[in-house]
Amino acid sequence: MLEHARLRLKWVFFPGLDLYTRGRYRFLPRFFIEGSVRTLDAGCGNGALAYAAYRRGNEVLGVTIDETQVKKADAFFSWLGARPERLRFQVLNLHDLHKLKTKFDQIICAETLEHIRDDKKIIRSFYDLLNEGGVLHLCCPNANHPAHRLGRVNDPEDGGHVRDGYTLQSYQQLLEPLGFRIEKTLGIGSPSLGFLDRPIRAARDHLGAIAALPLFLLAYPFILLLDYLNPPCPFSLYVLAKKEKRNA
Repeated sequence: MLEHARLRLKWVFFPGLDLYTRGRYRFLPRFFIEGSVRTLDAGCGNGALAYAAYRRGNEVLGVTIDETQVKKADAFFSWLGARPERLRFQVLNLHDLHKLKTKFDQIICAETLEHIRDDKKIIRSFYDLLNEGGVLHLCCPNANHPAHRLGRVNDPEDGGHVRDGYTLQSYQQLLEPLGFRIEKTLGIGSPSLGFLDRPIRAARDHLGAIAALPLFLLAYPFILLLDYLNPPCPFSLYVLAKKEKRNA
């Protein structure tokens, strides 16, 4: 009974109290392919975007290095009634993507690539795993946002950010030589959303989710009004890139 109540509460506040995560869950799925396509969520976190792709009819595999996240996602989405043959989660280091023996029609990678030093290797793996004409949904911190502009360059790969993030120019420099064509770019996370998120994040980080909940409830009526696409200095940058044939 207690576990059922916990899962129900989790669903009420899904995908969580982080306002930037909620923004990505709100905006990014509208660009996902609809129908019975194969989708990989690389660095799936709590599984929110994997579930969003599942709800659009996709067959989805979410991978993360964190075994605890996989167990929680399996339990939560099973409780929601998700079909396990269409929504699966697996422990996998993104450096080992070559171990996957299937091709995908689209790959989602949100707020993950900035944690990995050899980002070119990961993008190359994405290219190899995609079917011809497949789509990559890539979302990372905006390197020019004040919260990210710390001068990090190839920091140790210890779970934190190894770089400040990306700009549209650095996305192009990374993606296009490896065979991707950028078709859409968006800025996500408005300054107003950051104003609301900071006290909630501070309370959650220092006191826990229960302490942050009242602040979240106070902010919630304003979230939909203050969160919008392409603000002047977005928190994150999203690109939709399509796989092209590499030149021989």
